[in-house]
Amino acid sequence: MVMTDFRARPKAEFIKETNWQELYVLTKHWKSDLLFYKDDLKFLHHLIDKYFIWITQKDNLEEVQKVGKGILDDTRECESLLVKIEEHLSHLTSLVEGSLENNSVEFREEHQELEDEIAKFVKEVRENRKELFTITEHVLESEQLAHLMEK
Repeated sequence: MVMTDFRARPKAEFIKETNWQELYVLTKHWKSDLLFYKDDLKFLHHLIDKYFIWITQKDNLEEVQKVGKGILDDTRECESLLVKIEEHLSHLTSLVEGSLENNSVEFREEHQELEDEIAKFVKEVRENRKELFTITEHVLESEQLAHLMEK
């Protein structure tokens, strides 16, 4: 597995070969992961809000604003993906019940696209999170704000 590949599927042909129950379990796993990311992004946004007012250096403000925008974009993407997952689970339920059997190829393509979107999202969140912590460390040192972290 390549380090930038965040897919959760066990093998290359998994989506084409697996049964609906396994796809359902995988999709529920994605939903659980995204709900975790939603909470994590909420925490990161709170971190930015709490300490942003104490920043006095212009370049620090610009860096934090840039990362804050990335966190906000990630939050919006997470919400969008959660909606898509709910729709996907609904399609999967229809497939299991037999009402969409003729569209199983289309569903598997939808599943693949959703998986790719989630992998891209996870990569972005991890990069933004890492950047936020790097900038936070720099801001705390350069602004002498370490005493605020004790409160």
